Amino acid sequence: MTSAASSLFSERSSGVLLHPTSLPGPHGCGDLGEAAWQFVDWLASAGQSLWQVLPLNPVGPGNSPYQSVSAFAGSPLLVELRQLVERGWLAPHADPDFERGRSDYARATPHRMALLHDAWHGFRRLAGDGERHQLDEFRRQQSHWLDDYALFMTLDQRHGGPWNRWPTAFARREAGALRRLREEAADEIGFWYFVQWQFAQQWQALRNHAHARGVRIVGDAPIFVAHHSADVWANTPQYLLDGQGEPNVIAGVPPDYFSATGQRWGNPLYDWAAMRSDGYAWWHARLAHLLHSFDAIRLDHFRGFEGYWEVPAHHEHAMNGQWRAGPGHAFFDALHERLGPLPLIAEDLGMITPAVDDLRIACGFPGMRVLQFAFGDTPANPYLPHNYVPRTVAYTGTHDNDTTVGWWRRLGHREREAARRYLGPHADVEIHWAMIRALSQSVANAVVYPLQDVLGLDEAHRMNVPGRAEGCWEWRFEWRQVGDGPTARLAAVTQAHGRSTRPA
Repeated sequence: MTSAASSLFSERSSGVLLHPTSLPGPHGCGDLGEAAWQFVDWLASAGQSLWQVLPLNPVGPGNSPYQSVSAFAGSPLLVELRQLVERGWLAPHADPDFERGRSDYARATPHRMALLHDAWHGFRRLAGDGERHQLDEFRRQQSHWLDDYALFMTLDQRHGGPWNRWPTAFARREAGALRRLREEAADEIGFWYFVQWQFAQQWQALRNHAHARGVRIVGDAPIFVAHHSADVWANTPQYLLDGQGEPNVIAGVPPDYFSATGQRWGNPLYDWAAMRSDGYAWWHARLAHLLHSFDAIRLDHFRGFEGYWEVPAHHEHAMNGQWRAGPGHAFFDALHERLGPLPLIAEDLGMITPAVDDLRIACGFPGMRVLQFAFGDTPANPYLPHNYVPRTVAYTGTHDNDTTVGWWRRLGHREREAARRYLGPHADVEIHWAMIRALSQSVANAVVYPLQDVLGLDEAHRMNVPGRAEGCWEWRFEWRQVGDGPTARLAAVTQAHGRSTRPA
């Protein structure tokens, strides 16, 4: 199998990891507005050719984009409001005095959703025939997921979750009940169509701007979906659920670097045999949708496609699970046959066996290397840059790691000495730049740095702590933190090591 990611990363490249919610702006969390366009321009000015984001789906419990109500929908909180004002659908308004350095979801969510509702009613009153036709055409083209999503969100707003505790007629998707809902809740359902249309328009405009500046965007596909989601509600036979719609077993990982008791993710597991019987139609639709939005996709928890950790749903932690066989090479062959070469980056971190490596290599997908994992044992550690192979995407850290400065402050004596010996005298002075230089000099085709590491920010600016239910996914930067210094240094390092988009 030939991977499109292999050709996408055939040349040396460099990029930055930043989720759009971490962008500055006045509305309580980052969005697809002016700051996103400015960030693309900043990437280009720093010689960067990649912008990696986290899932753009609606956030779920704990504000996590990995526990979303839809694997297809864009987050309403990312829809930029000023454009709605400019189109005349939303009246000019004053925003509360939101905290600038954090995404204030508790206050921003009701504020932004109320304004989106106002914009929907403004659209209904004032939109021209052409705009109405555009919305109708979007709904038609995206109906394979959008209709179920709009119904699901309408019911969610009325009944809350989980979906399997809704009135039986809705939980079981009885045709008559759904038909009546479409009739009497047309305005509520129409709102969700409208928001997704605006998200799609804004995202594609931003992506076009990125392409014009020589920046490609790397998206993220969580392997599993949330139980309380339109995906599970609309496709229950393809998940391991009991007669009441509850998961029998759930997803997680055994004890690892991040957690001594493993991670109990809680997502329902796929019935891979049922998915195989229809040619993995849901996965085909999902990846086709993502490939319309991104230039490459980080495929989360690639290990789970070879073998996944199954945890009994009633267990409180993940220690007592068991390994089950994943769909393997046949799954990727089926997707390749329908979609062509797949521009996927395999997130192959954690407990990786030779069988997982064999699957990734056979599929032609680049793997990931994280430099923070490199200094615990011997020079043969695969995360040390001298052990990289060309088809690799290397990171100082990911959204699940501490910032490099925070990691360095907490590093044990033995690992710190190993890092000093490897990275040289600059490690003690500016560990983040020592790490960035080491990656940039490596043979990895692509290197990606969290923006926190480019700016040298400490642990207070960490994005996520795996297993922590609160206080994550909230970090935002401010432009005053960037300045000319980090921009010029990143551009210089990138240029020196043959990764820059800027002429010498």
